[in-house]
Amino acid sequence: MTVDEEYMTVCIELAKKAAEKGECPVGAIVIDKDGKIIGKGYNKREAGFMPTAHAEILAIEEASRKMKSWRLSDCTLYVTLEPCPMCAGAIINARIKRLVYGAFDEKGGACASVMNIFEYPFNHKPLVRSRVLENKCAELLTDFFKGLR
Repeated sequence: MTVDEEYMTVCIELAKKAAEKGECPVGAIVIDKDGKIIGKGYNKREAGFMPTAHAEILAIEEASRKMKSWRLSDCTLYVTLEPCPMCAGAIINARIKRLVYGAFDEKGGACASVMNIFEYPFNHKPLVRSRVLENKCAELLTDFFKGLR
């Protein structure tokens, strides 16, 4: 198992927690330059009645508090699902060095699927790796939405 797969496994466990609480199963972590987890999050939109309570946003906010800085320029964000435009914008604004995600989001993804926000001339462009444990990440979502139908 690669390092990226190990960290994505942590995200998958967080996504499972979200699903147990009736939230869309997405999990995210932020890793510092030493490989330490400094931020964790999973979707909490339903519980908090907050449209911005995405896993990535919550993980970035926790990491920023721990680092005592909004700049996370030596950090990597791992997330089970391709970030939406809001989360991709947060990645840019936090200056996150690297983004690693699992499954594509054909309806809302802003890093490859619907659009690629990182192709625009913003002041920051993270390195991006996709498809890490893609099938496991996608299966969480498929199973969750099957259960709702």
